[in-house]
Amino acid sequence: MGEAREVMDRLTDALTEHPDLKAVAELYAEDAVASTPDEGALHGREDIVEYWRQMTEAVPDARFESLHSYEVGDTAIDEGVYHGRNTGPIHLPDGGTLPATGKEIRIRGVDIATVKDGRITDYRLYFDEMEFLGQLGLLPDEPS
Repeated sequence: MGEAREVMDRLTDALTEHPDLKAVAELYAEDAVASTPDEGALHGREDIVEYWRQMTEAVPDARFESLHSYEVGDTAIDEGVYHGRNTGPIHLPDGGTLPATGKEIRIRGVDIATVKDGRITDYRLYFDEMEFLGQLGLLPDEPS
C-alpha cells in the first residue's frame, strides 16, 4: 500500500468509523482544493473541513462500504456506497439550513485524492445529488 491509499483510508475512517474533524484537517494540505457536486470548488483546508463538518453533522452515523479501491502513483480512488440516517440539519449553499428528515440515505459515489508529502492536495467527490435529495424527500413530487 502506498502513501495515497493510506491517506485515503485514514480520511474515510475519520469521516465515518471514527469521526474526527481534527484528523480530517491533518490529512489535507493547507492550500488543498476540493470539488463536490453540492458545493462546487472548495479552496483551502478550512473550507474543506467545514464541508465535512456539515456532512458529518447531517448524517452522523454515516458509513462507507467500499466497492472498489485503487491507487495509481500519488492518487487514490474509491468507489463505494455512503449510507446513514439524516438526523442533523442540512446546510444549504445560501447559508440556510433545513431540519433533519430522519430518512435513510444510500448513495453510490466516487472520490479521488491526490496526495503529496502525506497530505491531500486535490480531492474530487462525485455522487448523484438528485438521488441524494430524492432519498431525503426534498424534491417535489412528480406529477401523476
